[in-house]
This record gives sequence, structure tokens and C-alpha cells, in this order.
Amino acid sequence: MFMRWSWVIVLLLLPGAGGAQEVAVPEDHDATVRRLEEAISAEFFGEEEEGAAPPEEEASPSATSDSMAPWTNLLRMDAATLTLLPRRGAGTAEGFVQVEPMVALGRGESLRLILGAPVRLRLWGGGEGAGLVRKEDWDTLSDWGQVVRLFMVGGDTPDSVWLGMMEGYSLLSGHLVRRYGNRVNPDSHPAGVIATGTLGPVYAEAFASDVLSARLMGAEVALDVQHVLFGRPSVPGRYTLALSAVHDWGRGGGTPRPRTLAHLDVTAVVLRRGGKGQRLEAHLLGGWGGRPAEGGAWGAVAGVGVDALTPTVDLRARLEGRLQRGGFRQGVFGPDHELARFQVAGPASVPLAEASFPEGTSVYGEVILGWDAVRLSGMRQRHLFLSLGVEAFSWGRVDMDGRVEAQLFHRNFSLGVGGLATAMGQSGARYLVSGEARWRLLGGNLYALGQGGTLLFPSPEGTLRPGAFAALGLGVDNAR
Repeated sequence: MFMRWSWVIVLLLLPGAGGAQEVAVPEDHDATVRRLEEAISAEFFGEEEEGAAPPEEEASPSATSDSMAPWTNLLRMDAATLTLLPRRGAGTAEGFVQVEPMVALGRGESLRLILGAPVRLRLWGGGEGAGLVRKEDWDTLSDWGQVVRLFMVGGDTPDSVWLGMMEGYSLLSGHLVRRYGNRVNPDSHPAGVIATGTLGPVYAEAFASDVLSARLMGAEVALDVQHVLFGRPSVPGRYTLALSAVHDWGRGGGTPRPRTLAHLDVTAVVLRRGGKGQRLEAHLLGGWGGRPAEGGAWGAVAGVGVDALTPTVDLRARLEGRLQRGGFRQGVFGPDHELARFQVAGPASVPLAEASFPEGTSVYGEVILGWDAVRLSGMRQRHLFLSLGVEAFSWGRVDMDGRVEAQLFHRNFSLGVGGLATAMGQSGARYLVSGEARWRLLGGNLYALGQGGTLLFPSPEGTLRPGAFAALGLGVDNAR
């Protein structure tokens, strides 16, 4: 027997999501979170929303105590036909039946586990000797990480551990790792890990992009200066000094070389207002970074950020001016990084280890918006979610990535579209797009799904082969 789900149960599918860093979770796993949530019905929200308690009542200890929370569960199965198609005449077409089982368990906000991975059974194509199961999905130890969709202990507390797929991940200040995804390479499926912790005025976050192989790892330590100088403040994080370092082991494919980058950041909150479920915060930021082994490789950044929260809107925005020298750049470990290992975007067409980055300046802007027509409290699904990052360089290059998602028709229909454009304005620019739609049928336990988009597959020669994918299928779960 399966228990009837409430909004508390839906929250077991949430990993978590800096500006002036007060939050205890990494910014911004929203794309990953929502892709998992779209498998769950939101109809039950509609049944309770009209009589929902106000946010301050819902947040009371008696309503949210994990010690009182029951164990919850979800079982789901997707089955779809999947076609992988070549683009520009490169490669051959392949067809699969994709079966994706999933089981989720959780208790309150502090413990969540989701297991499940897609298994692709060949229908046609692949050439002589091709096996029944697509071997590229399981041919390395790291690929077995995809079985763990999510494992989380600690929830949104300052001391937590998160394991699973990384997408849109930023390491606190985001000046070394920003909007990074560890599965942009369609033949690589690692599980990453993120751990956070606090000790007095110190907040720390550490990550590894692959728990089963040395690939990319780093940490950032933030010091609450006001706490150190004047004792524990009533509102922490007003003035912070942070140091981050990231090491690439050079084992993610292509022909990379190991390298280490470091960055020092200062943040000051200059405006903070709020109360009764609303908050407005503005902060100034500055920083300097470089490669410790190379004295001429450095960069500087200065900017402003705004965080705004109301009962129906959650907005984070940032605008920065950046300076790059000696091949160093901010956000080097970004959304395109796992493809650039094999071949960078732009006219060079060489692996990242052999590419040079021009000296110059840039302007970076980012907006992350969540809006819901009813309320945000207690819900991570949104009627509308938008995440967009854009960087324009003084020498003519523009990079952009983003995703927009919508919940429509009483949340029975969900639609998500994402894209990545790198080195726009230059020859050899890189473009990737993808989309997904789900429609709940027959009361919600059955749903139809459709997916499609473009891909770049690493080839044995180290180049990237363009391809596309399309999938249509059905799924069933006990979410309603």
C-alpha cells in the first residue's frame, strides 16, 4: 500500500540551490530539482492551497519537525522510444527502447534517497558488434554513479551532504565554478558530491564532480568578518571574506593537463529589508583570482547583486565587470567545461589544455527567477522558472546559457526548454538546445512525455561529433 502524498512528500525530490552567502545549500540546482519534480503530480497542491496556512505558521517547529515526519516513498517507471540521430552527416542513426525505473524514499527535510537510471535497449543501428545495451552508458566506473539520482542528508541546514547529478552548480561566490554541469558529455554519467559545514564564523563548502574518479574538485571557505570582530550578529553574513580553490585532475577525457585555480572574494550587504515572508537584499562584491603556479595568469572582478523574495516571487540577479590576464578567466569551470576538455568552442578547435584565452575584459549578468501564482512557501515547483547567464567579452565573444520551465493547466502539463551558446560572434561557435514536456493523464498517475534536442558526442579522435535525440513515451507512478 502506498501512502497518499502531500506537499511534504513531494519535497523529498529536492537537492537544494550565492550572493551574500547566508544559505546553506549550493546555488543553483534548480534545473536538476525541477526535472525530478516534474515526474510528480502537483494536483494535490491545488486541493490544499486555498486553505493553506500562512508561511509563518507552516514554518513552526511542530509542523516541520523531522522527528515527527513519517517515511515517504515514490515508485515510478518510464518507457520511451529513443532515437539518436547524426547531424551534418557525422555518425550513424541508432534506435533504443529506454526504460527508466525510479524509487524514492525520504523522511521530512533531512533525509532523501532517489535511485534509478535509464537503461537503453537497442532496437536498430550501432554497426556490427553493437550490443543489446548501449555500452557508452556503462563502460566506465564513473557511469555507475548515475544509479544514485539523489542522496541527501541534512536538508537545508548548514551541515549537509548532497550526492547526485550536478547541473547549474556554482561554488558559493561562483567565480571559479559557475553554472557547471557534470553530465554535459552525453556519454558520461558521474555522480557528484557536495558537503557543507559551519564552525562559529566559518562556513565551508566542498565538492567533487565525480565520486568514483578524480576529475574536478574544490572548496570555498567563507569567514563572517562581523562575527569575528564584534561577536555573533543577529543576522549573519553581512560582511564576508572568502577563499576558494579548485583542482582539475585532468582525467575527464580529451587531453587535459592538471591545473589549480584560486580566488579571493569580499562581499558586503549594503541593503537588507524584510519581514513576514518578504526580503530584499543588495550587496557589493569584489575579488581577485589566479593560477598559483603561473604568476602572470590572474583576473579581477567587481559587481553588485540583488536578492528579492515575496510570497510568490524568488529573484536573484547579479551584474559584474571582469578583467582577465594571462589566460585566467572567471567561471572557467562552467556549463561548457566537460565538452571543452575535448574541443573548445571558437576558431581554435583544440582541446582545452592546448587553447589560449585572450586578455581583455567582460561583463557578466545572471538572473534566476521563480514565480508561482499561488505561493512559494513549502513548494519548490513553480508556475514559472527562469535561469539565464550571459557574458560578453571585449574582443567580440558572447557566452550564454539558460533554462525556462513552466507548469500549466493546474500543473498537469510541464514544459522545459534549455540552451547553451558558447563563443557566439566567432567562427566555430557552439550551440546546444533541449526540451522536455510531460502531460498528466487519467487523474495523474499516468503521464505522457516527450524529449528532444541536440548533443555533442566525443569521438575517439578527441573531437566532438554533432548529434540529436528524440524520445516519446509513457510513465506511471504513485504520486497521486
